[in-house]
Amino acid sequence: MSLTAACVPEVFSPIVFGSEILTLQASPVTNYSARVPSAYRFTQPSISVENATFCNITVTYTHPGQNDTINVEAWLPVDNWNGRFQAVGGGGWVAGRFFLSYSAMAGAMGDGYATITTDAGLGNATDPSPWALLSPGNVDLYKLQDLASVSLNDEAIIGKSLIQSFYGKPPSYSYWNGCSQGGRQGLMLAQRYPTAYDGIAAGAPAIYWSELVFTTFWTQQYMAMINEYPYGCEIDAITAAAIAKCDGFDGVVDGIVADVEECAANFDPFDLIGKVIDCAQTNTTMQISAAAAKVANATWEGIVSTTGRRLWHGLNLDADLTGDSSSSFNPTGLAATKCSNGTCVPVANNLGSLWLQLFVEKQPDFDLSNISHQKFVDMLHDSKQQYDSITATSDPDLSTFKRAGGKLLTFHGLADNIITPKSTEQYYREVSERFLDVRDFYRHYPVPGLGHCFGGTGGQPLSLFDQLRAWVENGTAPESSPMSFPGPNGKVQQRILCPLPQKAKYDSGCRDPAKVECWSCIAPRNEDSSPVTEL
Repeated sequence: MSLTAACVPEVFSPIVFGSEILTLQASPVTNYSARVPSAYRFTQPSISVENATFCNITVTYTHPGQNDTINVEAWLPVDNWNGRFQAVGGGGWVAGRFFLSYSAMAGAMGDGYATITTDAGLGNATDPSPWALLSPGNVDLYKLQDLASVSLNDEAIIGKSLIQSFYGKPPSYSYWNGCSQGGRQGLMLAQRYPTAYDGIAAGAPAIYWSELVFTTFWTQQYMAMINEYPYGCEIDAITAAAIAKCDGFDGVVDGIVADVEECAANFDPFDLIGKVIDCAQTNTTMQISAAAAKVANATWEGIVSTTGRRLWHGLNLDADLTGDSSSSFNPTGLAATKCSNGTCVPVANNLGSLWLQLFVEKQPDFDLSNISHQKFVDMLHDSKQQYDSITATSDPDLSTFKRAGGKLLTFHGLADNIITPKSTEQYYREVSERFLDVRDFYRHYPVPGLGHCFGGTGGQPLSLFDQLRAWVENGTAPESSPMSFPGPNGKVQQRILCPLPQKAKYDSGCRDPAKVECWSCIAPRNEDSSPVTEL
C-alpha cells in the first residue's frame, strides 16, 4: 500500500491512557505550497515548501469526566520523511492550531519532519475569556491543566502512534520547537514529561507564570498609582537614549545592546528630564517629563513591594516599552498609552489583565483601574499560591530528562518587551546550581537586540535547531551559534551567540567587526579596557 493510500482513518488507532478517542479524520493533501518566514520558525531559516503531499490527520478526544474536547492535528509527509518528528508550540494564550503553529508545521514538513500541533481543548479562542470560568468565582481548572501540561504529553503520545501506523516504524528522534507559550510548553515537557522528546528548543519561555503575567500589568499599575500617563514619544526617546549610551559597551557600535548589565548600571533616565524632543503624537516639540522617567524606570526595575523590595525582574533598557508591531503574540507594549487632545490613557497588555480578572479575582468585569499597591502585591501572592503547581513551569530538577539523554536549548532576546529575559537566565542558573555538568544537557543563549521571539534590531538564532539535532544525534554540543543582522550602515553584521555564562568578545585587533571570526566566547570579566569600534 502506498503512503497516500494509507492516509485513511482505518490505518490509525492511537491510545492515550485516561483518554477516549472521539473521532479520527485522515485525508491526503496534495500540491501544498507555502512560504514560511524565519520569524515563524524561531530557530530555523526561511523555507519555501512547494507541491508537497502529506497526510492530514485530526484526532479528537476527551478525558472522561472532565468535560473537555481536544483536537490534535498531524501532518505526515509522503515523499520526503526524514524519519524524525517535530512538534511545534503555540503563542500568547493559544496552545496551537493557529497561524503561527501552521506556519511552523509547514516549515517542519518542508524539512522532512512529521509534525503536530494541539488546541489543548480551547478551540479557536485567542484569549481565555470563553473558557476560563465555569461560572463567576469558579475557574475551569481542567482546561487550564490541559493548556499548561496535560495536552502536551497526550500530543506526543498521539503523534508517535500516528507515525508508527503510517510509516510502519517509530520516529528515530523526536523534537520540540516553540517560543513564548511554545517555549514554556517546551520546558514543561522537559520538567514533567521528560521522555516525550529527545531534543527541545525553547525560546523566550513564559515560565514563572504568575510573575510574568503580573509583570505585563505592573507598568499600568504603576502609572495608575502615580496617576500619570506619559506620551509614548517620551518613553521612546528615553529608550533611544539608553541604546545610544549603551551600544558600544561590547566594543562595537552596531545598533544593539549586548552588555545589558553594564547598561543598567550606567544609564539614568532621570538625567533626561526636561530634554526637548520631537513628538510625533503631538506634532510639536516637548520636554521629557519626570513621569516618563519614572515609568521607564519602574518597568526596568520590575515589580516592587510597598516597602521597595524587588519581587520580580523588569525588562532590559533597550526593550520597546510602547509596543512592538512586529510581534504577533501580543504587540501591546507594557508602558503603552493612547493620547488624544492632550490627555493620555493606559492601554493594557491583555496577558496580565485577563489573568488578574479571570483567574485571580475570578470576575470578568473586575475593575483593575484603581487597585492599591498592596492589593496588587497580594494578588500576586494569591496567584502563586493557587496556580504555581499548574502553570509556573519553573522546576529546575531536570534529573529524569538528563538521564533519558535529552538535550535542551533555550534562547531569549535581550530586547524582549513582553517576557523579561532575566527570567530565563534565572531558570538556567537555578538548573546550574543543581547540576555541575549542566552544559552536558542544557545550554542557554541570550540574543542581543532580539525582541519577543522575533523582531527588534538583532537577528534570530537560525542555526540553533540544526545544532540541537547534531547534539542529540551526534553528540556535537553547540559551543556558539551564529547570528546576523543589518547594522546601522546597512551592512550585514555577523556575530556569535554564546551560552551562559560566556559572552561574545570582539577582538579589537580584527579589522572588520562584521565578520564572525572577529568574535569569540569568553568568560565574563568585570573590567574591559578595549576600544570601541564604530561601524
